[in-house]
Amino acid sequence: MNNRTDPILYIVIPCYNEQEVLPITAPMFLQKINDLAAAGKISPESRVLFVNDGSKDNTWNIITELAAKNEHYIGISQSRNRGHQNAVLAGLMEAKDKCDITISIDCDGQDDINAMDEMVDAYRDGCEVVYGVRSRRDTDTFFKRFTAEGFYHLMNFLGADIVFNHADYRLISSRVLQEFANFKEVNIFLRGMVPLVGFKSTSVYYERHERLAGESHYPLKKMLALAFDGITSLSVKPIRFITGLGLIFSVLSFIGVLWAIVASILGRTVAGWASTICIVCFMGGVQLLCLGVIGEYIGKIYLETKARPRYIISERTWEKPEN
Repeated sequence: MNNRTDPILYIVIPCYNEQEVLPITAPMFLQKINDLAAAGKISPESRVLFVNDGSKDNTWNIITELAAKNEHYIGISQSRNRGHQNAVLAGLMEAKDKCDITISIDCDGQDDINAMDEMVDAYRDGCEVVYGVRSRRDTDTFFKRFTAEGFYHLMNFLGADIVFNHADYRLISSRVLQEFANFKEVNIFLRGMVPLVGFKSTSVYYERHERLAGESHYPLKKMLALAFDGITSLSVKPIRFITGLGLIFSVLSFIGVLWAIVASILGRTVAGWASTICIVCFMGGVQLLCLGVIGEYIGKIYLETKARPRYIISERTWEKPEN
């Protein structure tokens, strides 16, 4: 499928414990579908696809009720919580054979829905991937802005091809998704993996709003975990850095040994308890840090070799549940 005149659009929305915000944002997504269809930019067969990521609240019941009331709402539910990235992936893979383009967006209403108009226009002009990029971070705290921008700079320094200030708000054509389906890795970091597929792309800039309701499900701990996963999934430079660090310390150690031998021959050895303890502690800390990074890579290799499914769909709103 590669229709550029009136493409079928699926808006893929991951949901985890979103019972407070879903009744607010769901009509907004439906209205956007209707507006784009009325303008002749997309097909009336377009859909809003909710992905329930093992929510513990009433999220899935709300999705099924929406689907029963309007055919433009559809939903799938994962068998358990697998995380935001896997939820987005599940929705994209579910939609790739049913539509011409997908737009992934969070459920909280922070990303500007009106940016979809420009995304669709860019697709109609020939782009296969359109990234939603934040134009500024005025709504973020200084700490979040500093750490987020530092992360993007670090990723680029490590050689990962990611779009600055872009998260998971993007348009992807079914053509790209068909190729992306060949990426079988278990450790998923979509904002770094999508650029690896290639194809013609562009960016659309928008301002991010405050969350409309509910609480954020991405505290600092999860953000740091996602950042670390991104670094270790897309770059081997940390391993190369450890190699370089080991080489430097080996050279310094060799010089130290020569110095100790010369000092011993000249009879200038002096007891230095404090300096010895400092050196031992420092080297021990460096070694443990290096072992931790290497262990993280080994752990990822272990997970990849097991080839477990990245997600399992337990229910679909258009299918009758099995008894």
